[in-house]
Amino acid sequence: MPHPEQPQIYLVTPPDIDLAQFPDRLAAVLDAHEIACLRLALAGHDEDQITRAADACREITHARDVALVIESHMMLVTRLGLDGVHLPDGPRHVRTARKNLGADAIIGSFCGTSRHDGITAGEAGADYISFGPAGHSDLGHGLQAERELFEWWSQMIELPVVAEGALDAARIEELAPVTDFFGIGPEIWGHDDPAAALDALLVALR
Repeated sequence: MPHPEQPQIYLVTPPDIDLAQFPDRLAAVLDAHEIACLRLALAGHDEDQITRAADACREITHARDVALVIESHMMLVTRLGLDGVHLPDGPRHVRTARKNLGADAIIGSFCGTSRHDGITAGEAGADYISFGPAGHSDLGHGLQAERELFEWWSQMIELPVVAEGALDAARIEELAPVTDFFGIGPEIWGHDDPAAALDALLVALR
């Protein structure tokens, strides 16, 4: 993914999708906001369920010229007609993904708070690096991807960077000058109107 002039939105699906409701909610968000990419990030491992969710999301995203990547399941990318894969475990499988999916696939790597892992993933062939949580969270190990990490990356490394995890409007305003994309998902899907919730988060970018 190329460097945008100002940060763009990288949307992340909920871990569980109700196919009776989610496609309409997704379409409403995509119609209300300019979205660069959608990540299908399901928690389960039921291949039929993942396939049906991917089919529904692909129909909506590709009609709006939005890229669709899937989290983890690189072997499903080609069969499901997706644009690439997001690898949540740092640089470990980036080289394999690039070999399997070819030069045109989007390959992203979540590297937590590790500058070293980000550099390694980039050298292995990742198209973008994601750091997080970018906001404060008591989940997991409690570490946070600080502004200094994004600032250093944006100054020293050409590869686009995504800030994701526990974002709010204030944190988005703070990180806007030093990141290329904001990965947003849990912050909006719990609201009755996800498009309006996203609008409120992005007030600083307008």
